[in-house]
Amino acid sequence: MIILIDSNPSQLNLVFAPPPPKFNTTHIILPSSSVANSKKWKNMVSFFQGFSTGGGRGRDIQSLKVELYETISPLDRGAEATLEDQQRVDKIACKLEAMNCVKEPLNSDLLNGKWELLYTTSQSILQTQRPKFLRPIGKIYQAINADTLRAQNIETWPFYNQATANLVPLNSRKVAVKFDFFKIASLIPIKSPGSGRGQLEITYLDEDLRISRGNRGNLFILKMVDPSYRVPL
Repeated sequence: MIILIDSNPSQLNLVFAPPPPKFNTTHIILPSSSVANSKKWKNMVSFFQGFSTGGGRGRDIQSLKVELYETISPLDRGAEATLEDQQRVDKIACKLEAMNCVKEPLNSDLLNGKWELLYTTSQSILQTQRPKFLRPIGKIYQAINADTLRAQNIETWPFYNQATANLVPLNSRKVAVKFDFFKIASLIPIKSPGSGRGQLEITYLDEDLRISRGNRGNLFILKMVDPSYRVPL
């Protein structure tokens, strides 16, 4: 849920934004303050070099990841991105996707755990037409467990909304997403009316980075924060 998905305007995306006065499952993006500076990204990437494919290819991947992190860092998860910024991020993402070593991500343990949303082009998530005080200030997470085919969106400060969903594999890298329950302020459960659904294709995956694309063409970039996290059944 990094899977992040695209859906029709009347439907849900897999990462959602809090409703103003009325419950609304439209997603929004994270503030840029939560993205680390370039030095932190470089240190994080270098930590995983031992897991890379090695040789020139491994160095190329690490270099592209550093470039990607540095490019999205000032973009407020995409809310501040110009068309030129979006094109640059997409170009870097495409290069990483072409070098993806995990050809069947749904069969990989690397997919399992809690991911933090770093960047997206989805306006239903960014909600740039809303004032900033109506957007979440804290981080937004997406958790996936491929073995149970479950996913969860977790929104933090100040709204604390959540959503859980069932995943239906369409092939070894693409899933259909069907929401089953939502929680307002992490307390009030609401059963999904059935309209919350979409698709997500995982186009790049490694130990700490996931790139996904929705069926409406939007790009989603996430980083791993807790590989041990389990989504409620």
